Formats: sequence, structure tokens, C-alpha cells
Amino acid sequence: MNTQAMEISTFTELLYAEAKPIWEKTHVHPFITGIANGNLPVSAFIHYMKQDYLFLQEYAKLFAIASIKATRLDWSGRFAQIMTSTLQEEMSLHREYAQRLGISHNELETAEPSFVMLAYTSYMLQVAHQGSLGEGVSALLPCMWSYQEIGKRLVQKPGVTNHPQYGEWVRMYSSDEFASSTNWVKGVLDEIARDSNEQERARMKQHFIATCKMEYLFWDMAYLEQVWP
Repeated sequence: MNTQAMEISTFTELLYAEAKPIWEKTHVHPFITGIANGNLPVSAFIHYMKQDYLFLQEYAKLFAIASIKATRLDWSGRFAQIMTSTLQEEMSLHREYAQRLGISHNELETAEPSFVMLAYTSYMLQVAHQGSLGEGVSALLPCMWSYQEIGKRLVQKPGVTNHPQYGEWVRMYSSDEFASSTNWVKGVLDEIARDSNEQERARMKQHFIATCKMEYLFWDMAYLEQVWP
């Protein structure tokens, strides 16, 4: 066994190692570097806001399903809390940005969903409905975790949290509250993995990597202001 393998002690650490090449590409994606440098075209950010607003409506449902499938009362309650936070705090940020960027409420609510947004959320919801709790959690985790990683890196850049356009976005995803929720979900997945057989862990890993790739494609879609390829 090599040294790197010996250092991996949890299932989520294994997933992180597997996903790292994808996430490193995300950190240098022009959408993310544009936020870091403050020169992301506003039109791309507007497109992202519209698509992410649609995305979050579907994403919140994943936590509702997890809350129902959870066999532990404390897990059920925390999943429900994260669902509420997604619908209220995250979507509130999007509505505030919409006002600032001149996006009407009707325009935000009736935006045409992009192919990537539809494919991504449809995949996660199918896994959540048809798979185990562990499979559903593994499919939803990359979104939270990758945003936490992005926020953690961006906040280290001087002045980025004070940028008049993108600073508030960076502050949300680099916040202790967001990190706390993400780390809790990671801990849940580690507990589930410890009690799962090899086949179940393989399915969870498959879903995790698939949605990591979809997360990258979401940034691509946003930057290109794409609806359908």
C-alpha cells in the first residue's frame, strides 16, 4: 500500500482524492477566476443566477428526501434544516442579486432551464428517489463541498470579499455556517459508508464523481451563457 493510500482514513477522504483533478480544473475555470479577479462578465453572472435559482429549487428537494429516508431523528431534523436554509438563505441571496442586477421577479421565476441544469438535477433526484440514503447523500454532496472549497480559496485573495459585485457571494460560501452544514453532511456519509458493503460504497462513489463532473459543466454553462448546447 502506498503512502497516499495509507493517509486516507475516511470514505469522504477517498472521494476527495478521486475528485481532486476535477476540482482543480474548477478552481482555474474562467468563471471562478473571473470572480477572484473581479472581471467576470456581468452577463455571465446574471445567467448563472437565473440557472442557479432554478437549480436550488430542485436541490432543496434532495434534503427533503434525505430527511424522509433518514432512520435517525437527529439526521432527519438536520437535513430538514438544510433544506430550509437552502430555500430561504441561499435563494434570498439570489433574489437580492436579481434586484441589484436588474432581473425582474418574473424573469427569475420563468427563466428557461438549461440542458445542464436539467440533466444535473434530474440525475440527483433520480438517485435520491430510487437509491439508498447513502446514494442520495453522495449525489448531493459535491455541490456543497465544491462550493465550500471554492469559497475557502477565494476568501484568501485580497479584496475579494469586498468586491461590490461578487463579494457577498464569496462571503456566503466561505462562511462558517456553510462549512458547518457541509462538514456535517460529509460526516453522515462517512457513517453510512462504514456500515455499507463494497457494492454500496461503489455506487456512492459513482454518483459522487458523476455529480462532480456535472458541477464543473454547470460552471461551463454559466460562463458560456448557454441554455442548450
